[in-house]
Amino acid sequence: MNNLLTYINSISPISKDTEIALSRLFEKKVIDKDYIIVKSEEISKELFFLEEGVIRTYITNDTGIEYNKAFDIPPAITCGYASLITGKPSKVNLQSLTKCILWVANYHTIKELYRNHPDLERFARIAAELSFVEKENRELEMALLNADIRYEYFKKQFPQLEQMIPQYHIASYLGISPTQLSRIRNGLSKLKK
Repeated sequence: MNNLLTYINSISPISKDTEIALSRLFEKKVIDKDYIIVKSEEISKELFFLEEGVIRTYITNDTGIEYNKAFDIPPAITCGYASLITGKPSKVNLQSLTKCILWVANYHTIKELYRNHPDLERFARIAAELSFVEKENRELEMALLNADIRYEYFKKQFPQLEQMIPQYHIASYLGISPTQLSRIRNGLSKLKK
């Protein structure tokens, strides 16, 4: 729980009273690899703080092909955000790619704290703004950069991830095939020699 509070305070400081109220809402869960945390077509009700592990957010098209939209590494707050906000079924899935330690709370219970804890509401607003900027940057990368540069950005953003998850997940995140990713990696390794 201390890691969650440290994370929140690093984005927007909250009072000790708010920390205590928030601490009462979260429960620690350890989940195994390949666990579906949020399932598409179900209404999301929980917010997750990732303390350890890797989570992917993905969508599945009508033919069953999966597309990775995002990876979460600690410290991170993750959820089926659109579903939480709208109350409609999620369009995305969240899956653990490794064993994970999560802190889980009911989103609406957290929102109830906003009335008496404006510092928590301020944190939520700033976190949402940062998430929006990250999402927009990701969309611009996908639209404007070639696969080689997207891969370089990926390695800077997630330096340890290549050793932790299968390459096909990375290829999907980059919007390329595993074969294309292999070619890019081989080309870069030849340049380094």
